[in-house]
Amino acid sequence: MKTATFPPLRVEPKLRKSVERLLEPGETLSTFVERAVRESVDRRTSDAEFGARALASREESRRSGRYHSAASVLRDLKAQTRAARKRQDKRK
Repeated sequence: MKTATFPPLRVEPKLRKSVERLLEPGETLSTFVERAVRESVDRRTSDAEFGARALASREESRRSGRYHSAASVLRDLKAQTRAARKRQDKRK
């Protein structure tokens, strides 16, 4: 597979120095930038998918007439959190 490049990126010297100070042993500026771009793409993709699911859920609620109150959703989430904490405590 051939690789492609991003256009050169101009930044203030202060930002470059900040990044260089944060590089891990053996990490290059290029690998840092590539990882940052990948993480940003993943986050934006995830955000877009979340938005699409939210809109689909809204449409399904409108279609079916079934809605859930915020209080019931929060109650369910708290119960899930308690159950997860209990499972985590058992593993310790």
